[in-house]
Amino acid sequence: MSHVNNNKGFTLIELMLAMSFVSALLIAIAMTVIQIGSIYNKGITIKEVNQAGRSLTSEFQKSIAQNKPFNVNPGVGSRYITQTWGGRLCIGRYSYIWNYGSAIKTGDKSRLNVYSGSDSNNVIRFVRIIDPNANYCTLDALGKYPSIVLSDAVELLNVGEHNLAVHDFKISSAALMTDNKTGQQLYSIEFTIGTNDQLALTTSSTGDIICKAPGEKDADSVYCSVNRFDIVTLAGNSIQ
Repeated sequence: MSHVNNNKGFTLIELMLAMSFVSALLIAIAMTVIQIGSIYNKGITIKEVNQAGRSLTSEFQKSIAQNKPFNVNPGVGSRYITQTWGGRLCIGRYSYIWNYGSAIKTGDKSRLNVYSGSDSNNVIRFVRIIDPNANYCTLDALGKYPSIVLSDAVELLNVGEHNLAVHDFKISSAALMTDNKTGQQLYSIEFTIGTNDQLALTTSSTGDIICKAPGEKDADSVYCSVNRFDIVTLAGNSIQ
């Protein structure tokens, strides 16, 4: 008596094709998840930088509006001290002191605005200090600008998860920006905030700090974000 084998199954070729399809599908899913994760992280980084910029913009607009005009031109009596590693701005009630990201990265305290005494290990990024007499913008007997007292300072730049820092800061005004009738004066402020991975940053042809383009050495298209903020604000009250 003959027997008929009715067992069914996959051939080796069919099994290999099925495994290849599943493998390709898993790779596609993994690549999609990675891409979504990169887009999400990039968005969080950009959001954090923009929030920091808007916070400082609001700080300057409110603070400067509540004070009388101040001198930002180079020379004796200037309330804007610019240094290669940072700067100081004394506008009346408040003084602002900062270090640039590149200087913070070096850790060279001799080239930084630092806190006084044992607090010098704490990093200054962008702080606000109550300083109505502009002491922090006035040279002392040794020809140096005073160190900052930590207990008097409020850090305005939250480092967050992305090591944010100020990369550039400029403030200017001109005689044409002054209203002789009201005593008010306009100031133009430009500042750049971003992540502080120095390897991922470069300088553009116009002198701006920017992230390296994808494909460049050490470029980081996900966690590098830099933005420049340009504002105009008014100081001084109208004549009563």
